[in-house]
Amino acid sequence: MINWLEEKLCALNVTSSMNQSEGFTRLGYSDEEKQAHTQFINIANELGLHTFEDEAGNQWAVWKVEENAPTIGLGSHLDTVYSGGGYDGVAGVLCALAAVKTLKDKQITPKKNIAVICFASEESARFSVSTLGSKAVSGELNKEAIKTISDQDGTTIKQAMEQVGLNWEKVQQAERAESDLEQFLELHIEQGKILEDQGFDIGIVHGIARPIRLSVRCEGMANHTGTTPMNNRQDALVAIAPLINFVEQEALKMNEREGASIVATASVATVKPNAMNMIPGEVELGIDIRSTDNNLKQELYASIYTFCESVEKDRNVKVMITMLVNDASVELDKEMQGKLFAVSKSLGYKTISMDSGAGHDVMNMALKWPSGLIFIPSHKGISHHPDEFTEIKDLANGTKVIAAYLESEVVG
Repeated sequence: MINWLEEKLCALNVTSSMNQSEGFTRLGYSDEEKQAHTQFINIANELGLHTFEDEAGNQWAVWKVEENAPTIGLGSHLDTVYSGGGYDGVAGVLCALAAVKTLKDKQITPKKNIAVICFASEESARFSVSTLGSKAVSGELNKEAIKTISDQDGTTIKQAMEQVGLNWEKVQQAERAESDLEQFLELHIEQGKILEDQGFDIGIVHGIARPIRLSVRCEGMANHTGTTPMNNRQDALVAIAPLINFVEQEALKMNEREGASIVATASVATVKPNAMNMIPGEVELGIDIRSTDNNLKQELYASIYTFCESVEKDRNVKVMITMLVNDASVELDKEMQGKLFAVSKSLGYKTISMDSGAGHDVMNMALKWPSGLIFIPSHKGISHHPDEFTEIKDLANGTKVIAAYLESEVVG
């Protein structure tokens, strides 16, 4: 299996070597993503699976044993960020296919159908909108709301889909009925250091911390840096800069409380007019807040709102907060968590229950079907970077957990 995993890992990345100093760039609904999808289809065909593309560009590979039998869904995505790694997403697709191969090699005849799904455009790198393929499958995609969103070259989501041969008018027909799947399971690299640092082999994810995202715009008055007295300025940057530290300090204080776990980042800053000889007249900050506890997210948002009110009053500037995203965090299926944990332990793997700070396709699938998520270690926690790396043995471990879980679900 190790050799097969190494070979197919390269194939899914459309490369002969994983040692790529510039990483991989396979943006959603691009020719590069489509080439990777072709490799997925080739591998699935080698395994004797029935393959097809749905209306949103997701690739399906189905081991169909009985038309009316329940279907277990597995999978992840093959698109990447700019100059990303070759494991984020790919690991989940690879291990799902490898688990099917494991059952076939054992000559097991399942009593349920198994569908490996390769979702399209999971990353938000191209369009700043994530998980488009899994949103379509789960019925969460509002195509009218996104059709004019464009990438940095001005290509809209609608145009990009059409350029890879999809019919925009039929995209939402990719939605599957609740009866089409019994459950869904995704494997992903952790993209963090908990497993590696604490010596765990497998993580079984409890919840996914979907974000609140804020745009905070501070308006002062641009003026000449050399002629405007210090006591007669409306410097938007000076006024709003303390918010950056406030966000960090408030999150740290909240985490000191028992049972509280939250992260918050002032991650985007735009300064206008952004000239050396001009006082900043307008600053926009982007703030990302994440926790599996929705109440904690709302609490921090309220604190930021109050802080901005004081800035507006004390600094003679105008501060406007726009909530860009307010996604409720997702709790995954408890029964699946228990089964996966037990299966992993039975295989001798050191296993931990944990949360995910990053979003994945499974968070959309979980809105419609019982869903689970398995983490395997990431070297040094590096992700979305050419140095992203997960050892083949960890891919093999993840494969064994999926295969054993499937066997317990489809045999008997």
